Amino acid sequence: MARKRMGEILIEAGIITQEVLTKALELQKSTSNRLGQILDEMGVIKEEDIARALAKQFGFPYVKGLVRYRFPMEVLDLCDAETALSKYIFPLKIEGKTLHLAMSNPLDIDLQNDLAFKTGLKISACVTSPDEIKAAVKKNYLVEIETSEEDRKWNVLIIDDQDIVLSAAEAALKKEGYNIHKAGNGAEGLKVALQVKPQLIVTDVVMPRMDGIEMFRALQANQGVSDIPVIALSAKAAPEEEYRLLEMGFFDFIAKPINPVRLAARVKRAMRLMQKKTE
Repeated sequence: MARKRMGEILIEAGIITQEVLTKALELQKSTSNRLGQILDEMGVIKEEDIARALAKQFGFPYVKGLVRYRFPMEVLDLCDAETALSKYIFPLKIEGKTLHLAMSNPLDIDLQNDLAFKTGLKISACVTSPDEIKAAVKKNYLVEIETSEEDRKWNVLIIDDQDIVLSAAEAALKKEGYNIHKAGNGAEGLKVALQVKPQLIVTDVVMPRMDGIEMFRALQANQGVSDIPVIALSAKAAPEEEYRLLEMGFFDFIAKPINPVRLAARVKRAMRLMQKKTE
C-alpha cells in the first residue's frame, strides 16, 4: 500500500468531508501546524479522537498513557528522537522479530518499510495521538543523564571553525548541564582533548589547519584518548557521507546545519552508552 495523506485517510474513514478538508488545508497554508491540529482548532475533531477513529476503522490497536512508562534503551535506540518527533512515531517493544510501533498515521507504509529495512524487524503498527508521542519522547529520550554527585558534570568538546556553530552547539548542550570546551580547528581541538580528556567530542569534518578526520585519526593513535567517542558534523547530508564517516570509526554523524534537538538527543545517547560501558 502506498503512503496516504492524512486527509485522504480521514475522508475514506468517513471522519471528515472533502469540504471540511479543503477548508482545513487552506488554513494550514498560513501555519506549520499539523492537519490534526487545524481540525482540532476548527472544532471538527480532536487529535486523540482521530487516533481512536483510525484504530477502529482500520483495526489497529489504540495505545495511550505512554508517558507513564520507561522504555528500554535497546528499543529506543531503534529510532532516534528527531525521527520520532518529526514522523510522530515511538518504538514500544520488541517481540521476537517484530517491533511494535506507535504511530499517528499507521497507514504510512513507506515509513514502516524504511524502519523495517533499517532495523531488520517486522513492524506492527499501533495508533496514538501526536501529543502522546511528544510526551513519551520528552520523557524517554530527552532525559537528564543520571550520574553520581562527583560526576555530575560531563565534559563535551565542540570543534568547528564557524563561531555561529560553536555558539549554537554550546547553547544547546549547556541547557542539558554539560561542561563545554570549544576549539576552532582540529589542531586546537586535539590540544584541548589531550588536556581535558572530555567524555565526548563533536567535530566538524572540514576545517583549516587540521580537519576533523585528521584530528580523529590523531586521537585514535593516542592511547590516552583513543576511546573517546567522536560525533562528526558535516555539511554533506548525503547517505554516502554518513556511511563514509561511520566506516572510519566515528561514533555518530549529524548533518549541518545543526538542529538543537537532534544534537542534544545524539549527545545524550552517546553519554548513556558510555555509562553502560563503565558500569
